[in-house]
Amino acid sequence: MIATSLVNRRIFVVEDEMLIAIQLEEILESLGCVVVGPVSKLEVAVRMAGEEQIDAAILDITIRGGQVFPAAEVLLGRDIPFVFASGYSDWALPDPFRGKPQLQKPFSPEDLAKALREISA
Repeated sequence: MIATSLVNRRIFVVEDEMLIAIQLEEILESLGCVVVGPVSKLEVAVRMAGEEQIDAAILDITIRGGQVFPAAEVLLGRDIPFVFASGYSDWALPDPFRGKPQLQKPFSPEDLAKALREISA
């Protein structure tokens, strides 16, 4: 079943684990989303966060080049909602990002869809 609220939504994916990135793409496409990326390097993520047409984003916290926070700052500046995804159980988010939506890896397709619907509402 396609969640109509997510159909044609452009979702920016920042993930440096190839297998997880592929799984995210498959899940998002099954929800009717248009995938932007996936991106695995911080420098590219920051550039694309500022240049691409994006409705929402899924951001792995630790990627090649460092932590994803500079790209998240660009998204904040553009009022683009995002959810952090991480395999770490104890997250220490910088002040500007405390309270932002988070997904603990591994997460289910249902958890991902729910998080996207919540930030896109």
